[in-house]
Amino acid sequence: MVAGIGCGLPLLLGLFSAHPGFLWASVGAFQASQANPLHRLGMLRMLLLIALGACSAALGFWAAPWPTSSLMLFAAFGFLLAWLQRFGNEAGKLGVGLAVCLSLGHGQQTMGALHNPYAVAALFVLGGLWVTLLAFALRGGHGLRMWPRLPRFVSLLKVLRRHAQRLPRREWRLHALGCMLACGLAGLLVNLANLPRGYWLTVAVITTLQLEFHNSLVRAVQASAASLAAAVLLVFIGHSLQSPALMVATLLPLIVLSRAFQVNHYGLFVLQTTFCFVLLSESLSRDWHLPGVRLLNSLLGVALALLVAQVIDLLRKRLDRKAEPADTGERRG
Repeated sequence: MVAGIGCGLPLLLGLFSAHPGFLWASVGAFQASQANPLHRLGMLRMLLLIALGACSAALGFWAAPWPTSSLMLFAAFGFLLAWLQRFGNEAGKLGVGLAVCLSLGHGQQTMGALHNPYAVAALFVLGGLWVTLLAFALRGGHGLRMWPRLPRFVSLLKVLRRHAQRLPRREWRLHALGCMLACGLAGLLVNLANLPRGYWLTVAVITTLQLEFHNSLVRAVQASAASLAAAVLLVFIGHSLQSPALMVATLLPLIVLSRAFQVNHYGLFVLQTTFCFVLLSESLSRDWHLPGVRLLNSLLGVALALLVAQVIDLLRKRLDRKAEPADTGERRG
C-alpha cells in the first residue's frame, strides 16, 4: 500500500497537470518503495536508494548529448552492477535499480520539458521522500522505532566479504567485462543513432544480462526470449490502452501487486522491477499508437546483449583451452 500510494499521488498530479516532472517524482517513489521499512536496515536502504537513484538519473540526463560520456558512464555502471552482484542478490538488486535509473535519465533527456539534471534529481528525491514519510507512518503504526538500531559497519563488511569470496575471480571478471561492453555499447548506440525512447534498448540490455546463462547457448537464447517477451507485453498493454488515465488506473494495481508478491529469484525480480519501471516512465505517453520504435529498440537491446554474451563465452572457452595444457604439464612434472 505504501508503494501504491507513494506512486499514485505523483502520477495523479502528472495526469491532471501534464507536467513531465511528476514522472520523475513517481520514479523516485517507486525506487524508494523497493525497500521494506519494517526490516532492520529498511529505512537506511530506502534513503540509500533515493540518494543513489537521484544521482544515477541526473548523470544519465547530463551525459545524453555526448557519445563519449554516454559510453564511459554506461560502461562504469555496467562494472558497478557486476561488482555489486559479487556481494549477493540484495546488492545486485540495488545495482539493477541504479542502472535502470541511469537508462531512464539518459533516454528521457530529449523528450521532456526539463533541461536540467539538478531538477531531475530534486524531483526524484521529492518523490522518494514522500514514500519515506509514508514508511515512517507505517513503522509508527506497527509500534516500531522511527530509526532502528543499526549493526556495526565492520559486521556488514564481513558478511559482504563472505559473499564476494564465493564467486571465482575469473568468472566475476568475465561477467564484469561483458556488462561493461554491453552497457557501454548500448549507451553509445542510443546516442549515435539518436534513438527516441532509447531506454527501451538500454533496459533490455541490462535485463537480458542479469538473467542466468550458465555458460549455455540455449540458456542465453531463452533469457533473450524472456526479455523480449516482457518488452512485447509492455508494448501490447500500452497499445491496447492508449490513454494516460487508463494507463495510470492499470499501473497502480500492478505496482501494489508486484510489491506485495515480490519474487525472491534474482532473474525474475529483475524482470518484474524493470517491467514496472518502464511502464511507470511511459504511463503518461500519448504516442502508443506508434509501437514500432519501442519494439525495434527492445530487439536491438536483446540482440546486443546476446552478441556480447556469446563473445564472452568464446573468450571463456579460449581461456579454458589455454589452462588445460598448463594443468597437464604440472601433473607430468
